[in-house]
Amino acid sequence: MDDEKITLTVKEAAKLLGISRSLAYDMARRGKLPTLKFGHRLVVPRRALEGLI
Repeated sequence: MDDEKITLTVKEAAKLLGISRSLAYDMARRGKLPTLKFGHRLVVPRRALEGLI
């Protein structure tokens, strides 16, 4: 089984994209960074992130 996570935190996604955490949250708020919400936590699906890279 693949050990790669299927979702990333916004902080992890920002690091992979080479942007600040605050910009990543701003992009998520504007719908430019696809996210899923679990309670109060936002996560970024890895496949959606790969489409942005």
